[in-house]
Amino acid sequence: MDIENSKAQMRKGILEFCILSTLSVGDAYASDIIESMKSSKLIVVEGTLYPLLTRLKNDGFLNYRWEESKSGPPRKYYKITPIGETFLKELETTWNELVSAVNKITKKNN
Repeated sequence: MDIENSKAQMRKGILEFCILSTLSVGDAYASDIIESMKSSKLIVVEGTLYPLLTRLKNDGFLNYRWEESKSGPPRKYYKITPIGETFLKELETTWNELVSAVNKITKKNN
């Protein structure tokens, strides 16, 4: 069994939650989101992030705006929508229930 593959699959399952949580604090440029994830030791590359941002936008959970940059082309800043905030709260509840269940199970086995 490949542990790195298992780790990657676990991370992928929580990326939407982490992206929405990051944006609930404030609007962010894609590289800001990547940096936030990186600082939390959750490595995300652009090739993974952009499709997720597009899907979250298409689902109505995010909006974006273009902002001029002093050092290059305009930047797309993402913002969570009210629908996204509601979805994030649901994800938080689900996450807390999952963590509780896993902790309960793994503590029994230790």
